[in-house]
Amino acid sequence: MSGPAKDTRRDHRSRRHLRTSHRWQQAHAERIDRYITVAALILCAFPIAGPSLAAERSHRDKRRTPVVEAYERARDSVVNISATVKVEVPRWGTSLFGDLFTAPSERSQRSVGSGFVLHEDGYVVTNAHVVSAGAQLGVTLADGSEYEARVIGRDTARDLAVIKVDPRSPLTPIPLGRSDDLMIGEQTVAVGNPVGLHNTVTTGVISALHRELDVDGRVVYRDVIQTDASINPGNSGGPLLNILGELIGVNTAIRTDAQNIGFAIPVDQLREILPDVLDGEKLNKVMIGMRVSAMDAPLVTQVREGSPADRAGVRVGDVVQSVDGNRLSRGIDFYVRMLGRRAGDDVELTLSRGSGAAKAQLTLVEPPKPDGRRLALQHLGLTIDDVRADVARRFQIRRGGVIVMGVEPRSPADQLGLRPGDLLVSMGRYWLTDVEQLGALLAEVLPRDPIDVGFRREQRGSLIDLEGRLYAR
Repeated sequence: MSGPAKDTRRDHRSRRHLRTSHRWQQAHAERIDRYITVAALILCAFPIAGPSLAAERSHRDKRRTPVVEAYERARDSVVNISATVKVEVPRWGTSLFGDLFTAPSERSQRSVGSGFVLHEDGYVVTNAHVVSAGAQLGVTLADGSEYEARVIGRDTARDLAVIKVDPRSPLTPIPLGRSDDLMIGEQTVAVGNPVGLHNTVTTGVISALHRELDVDGRVVYRDVIQTDASINPGNSGGPLLNILGELIGVNTAIRTDAQNIGFAIPVDQLREILPDVLDGEKLNKVMIGMRVSAMDAPLVTQVREGSPADRAGVRVGDVVQSVDGNRLSRGIDFYVRMLGRRAGDDVELTLSRGSGAAKAQLTLVEPPKPDGRRLALQHLGLTIDDVRADVARRFQIRRGGVIVMGVEPRSPADQLGLRPGDLLVSMGRYWLTDVEQLGALLAEVLPRDPIDVGFRREQRGSLIDLEGRLYAR
């Protein structure tokens, strides 16, 4: 083939190659353009997270009020409390011979209330009326975990009680405030479980201070806080907070004939009763011989002459820094550390005294045993005995008690209305376990001292819980 023909074919192939290459480049460019367009659309639909999240956080921070912060500070400390009591009610029927008879039928009565964590070891505060005698108590924590609870002590005159759960890990105590400097008009936050709705928050102000609250003509609570924060059934025992999230009161009651009138027991009354409610000497029948302030720094306020604390050199004004090497931050830590101790136990205290420090080695001893039967007859006009196991089961009492065998006419017990067969379940702030414990309580009673008594009675096939006040003779 001649030279020009070859060149012509070469030129055609070259032009075809150029056209193919141009088409490929054009298609490739179009694909890149489409990718860029899709990426742009995606970026428009899903903007970069950083600035958006920051803006959202800023927006939330602007809406964060003191009420929000107060609730967040206290929410993990608020608990739900359920109390279940089994009650026997008569069921009427007719036999095959037409005779009328009754057969006992058992049913459960359940009530709900609120409470809050006082100490990380599982001590919870609620109202005394929430934890009635013989009730099976359940506590639901803020994280949803559930525990059985037992009563440590209660003060019916102030409607306060301390109960105990055994948590799997330390709980979060509520921050404690004070109630001696409250101001009318000061904002309040109430947290509780009204009608079982967990961790419900309501707000209001302090409407009045130093009120007296008459509950059904049976008991008068004195020096209580009035608030218009909504308090509903189920809020009983829950915390009333100031705007800093600190406990200033324990919600206790509402006026059913009015709106936005609720009442709370001042936190300073809780401070006053804790040394008695958590008193290891009465709960464990052991002598220690000292008192410390319960909810502030563990300052020694009393040392009994001749007691183990006195013999170990503890002085009024000392601050207890540790018990057996366990450091204390509040006075309640001292009482918790001493619960469960028994006669013969050695306890080492580290004390702060002035500008120095001191050690005290206590050997706990068994206190003298007063004659409970003699004191009950002397002060109350009662003949009593320990409860047998079968009687305790019939009365659905899980922690013992004292049964009334006889009542002296015109005695304080007779005037209160106690009867033979009644079961004494509490006296003052303490749940009764036996005659010996009752004797220890009555040993400190003076003539005309008021004594609050809780007792359980079997009546017409049902069990009823009664309370009243008598005056020792």
